[in-house]
Amino acid sequence: MIDFLLENLLLLPFLFPAYLVLEWVEAHAGDALERKLGRVSQWGPFFGAAAGVVPQCGFSAAAASLYAGGVITAGTLVAVFFSTSDELIPVLLSKQVPVPFLCKVVGLKILFAVFAGFAVNAFLYCIGRRGPSPHVAELCEHSRCSCEERKGIVVPALIHTAEIFVFILIVSGLVELTLHFCGGEEILKGDSGLFNKTFIGEVLGGLIGLVPNCAASVACAELYSRDCMSAGALMASSLTGAGMGFLVLFRTHRHVLQNLAILATVYVFGVVFGWLGGLFL
Repeated sequence: MIDFLLENLLLLPFLFPAYLVLEWVEAHAGDALERKLGRVSQWGPFFGAAAGVVPQCGFSAAAASLYAGGVITAGTLVAVFFSTSDELIPVLLSKQVPVPFLCKVVGLKILFAVFAGFAVNAFLYCIGRRGPSPHVAELCEHSRCSCEERKGIVVPALIHTAEIFVFILIVSGLVELTLHFCGGEEILKGDSGLFNKTFIGEVLGGLIGLVPNCAASVACAELYSRDCMSAGALMASSLTGAGMGFLVLFRTHRHVLQNLAILATVYVFGVVFGWLGGLFL
């Protein structure tokens, strides 16, 4: 229980600054600001991949909020999701996995994150979506927080942070209970050997990575250290493992079809890149 609460509390230092940025953007929204965001967004996947590689899931949650507010592009969000490693790297280190292997994993995650981010942005550009357009008011409308009635940016940012934190706490708590009481931990033991089968392992690893709980990354690290999961499957689970990012995305971004498209993109790319990464690990 303590670990569960600590895991969620560690999101606060990332969520609150993200909402401060969103409120500042809303307060200073204008054509000049949108042009500046458009220019910066061209390099967004680089910054997103670099930020997400830090071993925690706070950046993915913050990035989801920034995307919902129209501050970053879908490509940047995908890059953050791909590079996010949650608890995987620290757990692998504790299992005494060779450091050169971990360096390859991190390097490939950054490479795949940047490539996927630019690919998504290029696709959006081709269909006429040229860059981010701040629409923070939609967040307020979606959550019915009445932030427009309050002056300043701190109080509205605190309200959004609290609202998202409570949502994450409830949903992740339900996931934790499901894994504990419904045999989820037994399923993740990998005794069937499927995680070592070519491509099947990557498909299953990618699905495990989507579970919004650090137990998924811990389980994958444990499976790999016991030779019950291939390097490709481990890579796939790491690429799709965006921590709480998808929870925040579906809660804050009201365009469900776009959210599902991002989810599908992360999963499909994650499985394919996981298989490719396994060839180099």
